[in-house]
Amino acid sequence: MRIFFQAFLTLIFLSLTVAGATPGKEKIAKETIEFGGKKRTFYLYVPQSVTQSTPAPLVLLLHGSGRNGLSLVEKWKDLAAKENFIIVGPDATDSRGWNIPQDGPDFLHALVESLKSKHPVNSRKVYLFGHSAGAVFSLYMSLYESEYFAATSVHAGMLTPDSYSAIDLAQRKTPMLIIVGTNDAFFPLKDVRATRDELNKRGFSVRLTEVPKHTHWYYDRAAEFNRSAWNFLKQHELAEEPRYKQYSFTP
Repeated sequence: MRIFFQAFLTLIFLSLTVAGATPGKEKIAKETIEFGGKKRTFYLYVPQSVTQSTPAPLVLLLHGSGRNGLSLVEKWKDLAAKENFIIVGPDATDSRGWNIPQDGPDFLHALVESLKSKHPVNSRKVYLFGHSAGAVFSLYMSLYESEYFAATSVHAGMLTPDSYSAIDLAQRKTPMLIIVGTNDAFFPLKDVRATRDELNKRGFSVRLTEVPKHTHWYYDRAAEFNRSAWNFLKQHELAEEPRYKQYSFTP
């Protein structure tokens, strides 16, 4: 009887252990990295299913104005757990927006390389996703570091005509997906289309998804947009090991 009871307790313990390991139940970690003499905050989520034997893709999430990295990591967490990839959401130096050179490319490169030293990241599958101000910055980073980031997807972002010269920086035609609402007051559809057309005219293959009657607000439909973004991103992989280009920015 005692043997049976002990076996019964063992089964209960194992069941609880398995239940506690349900994918997606892991916590989002708030961490810091030293960069430029300052501590920079980022939010990291590594699914329990990620193992050393199978390096996982990494998606950098760049937040919108007035938010922080957590605002996107929370929205991507369930998808990352289901699809087995790592997500990280750094905070911009100024929450109102992202700036060169304070927030990238060097800071993003330092963050990715730090994560690669601690987690099994597939270096050929490092992606960018951004919303609003983070979307604009993601597009820029796709041009500055076209041989480092495999692909980019953004919600509500574009380039302005006076910044088209940055397109010439790209050594590789980074695959990009832009998602925008037809009623977005901050990023008018005609201007987003102009961004797509300018990039494609210069040899890129940029996809544009126009969401009927959708505004600038991302968060209520985040799961839908994130799924579309991920389905696009995961198709792309660098043909060789990433190359990072160092720039010298004048004050």
